[in-house]
Amino acid sequence: MDLALYQIDAFADTPFSGNPAAVMPLPHWLPDATLQELALENNLSETAFYTAALPPDAGSAPDCPSYHLRWFTPGAEVDLCGHATLATGSHLLADVHADAARVAFFTRSGWLEVARSDAQFDTVERSGAGFDMDLPAEPPAPTEPPAELVAALGVAAVRALRATDEIIVVATSDEVRSVTPDFAAFPPLHRGVAVTAQGDEPGVDFVSRFFAPAVGIQEDPVTGSAHAQLAPFWAAEFGRTELVARQLSRRGGTVRCRVTGDRVVLTGACRRFLDGTAYLPDEVTR
Repeated sequence: MDLALYQIDAFADTPFSGNPAAVMPLPHWLPDATLQELALENNLSETAFYTAALPPDAGSAPDCPSYHLRWFTPGAEVDLCGHATLATGSHLLADVHADAARVAFFTRSGWLEVARSDAQFDTVERSGAGFDMDLPAEPPAPTEPPAELVAALGVAAVRALRATDEIIVVATSDEVRSVTPDFAAFPPLHRGVAVTAQGDEPGVDFVSRFFAPAVGIQEDPVTGSAHAQLAPFWAAEFGRTELVARQLSRRGGTVRCRVTGDRVVLTGACRRFLDGTAYLPDEVTR
């Protein structure tokens, strides 16, 4: 079986920035073990697989092209991935539904949508187009700083919060930039930890980095799902619903955030890096 493979950088300000995702359309669902092996072979933080057939529990689909979407890290299937959803939406709106304004995905986290954005981004051929992504908001709750985790990160925690992920607030952006985790000392986590602080650059409200060795990702370049947790927290801190975030990984990326009730709209640019074909022997597709 030959499968199309697209590698797309999401939340990418420039070439070779943002978070690379592999996007793989499927004619039908393959065995989960095969999907996991494909994600490991792609060796990116996430591989997104989608099919046109919706499962019975999807309910009524939105009034736009709709798909069933799943996400796999090299080590596990996950419940929510932002950047791979944005990448998949950009591919479909560019290649399959050029006349559509938005596409929808049924996922483990319910229905998610990606739409063409009115935000202004530099455009180079098929690269640099902006997209809005709608995710469920997950406001984090205050908690005591986990001593083992704080020690493994080597930071001085000003505050600690918890939602799907641990969130450690530190005093300055420079502390976020300089985090050098001791992954061998990490305690068990449900998924990962975001280290965050108020921004120190013009036009940047808050910054973060994200570490998730529990699911096979030491540092994620730009994490959409973490911003569904960070944006509600920082929106409350700033007293406004529209914010600009910067993830300070080596690749880096910018995420525009808008909190609207129980949803968060994240806006970013996507840049196509490659189109290819994966060749699977018959014995792994059955």
